[in-house]
Amino acid sequence: MIVGVGIDVAGIDRFARSLERTPALADRLFLPVERYLPSGEQRGAASLAARFAAKEALAKALGAPGGLLWTDAEVRTAGSGRPSLVVRGTVAARAEELGVRHWHVSLSHDAGVASAVVIAEG
Repeated sequence: MIVGVGIDVAGIDRFARSLERTPALADRLFLPVERYLPSGEQRGAASLAARFAAKEALAKALGAPGGLLWTDAEVRTAGSGRPSLVVRGTVAARAEELGVRHWHVSLSHDAGVASAVVIAEG
């Protein structure tokens, strides 16, 4: 059963400018493992914008309650390139309240826009 669906888009250039203007923003939005590739190289703005869109979409799938921490939702990428979500803390608590047992996530970026869709399944 689908508990919630969320979608979000983020302008890549605008997101990159926000990160440049406010360097501490990356620490508030992402865990270190999300900001870097396995090689240790920092992820590009398009990839980070897509991850941010996924976190926004996840919040929408949960009904957009206040009090969720950005770093309580982690966007992971498998070796195959398939993204997944790992939740903890405030996000896990809200998901449990709603009966969410599985997450489905899709990320994309093209033509200056990053997008994400999240489905919360009970």
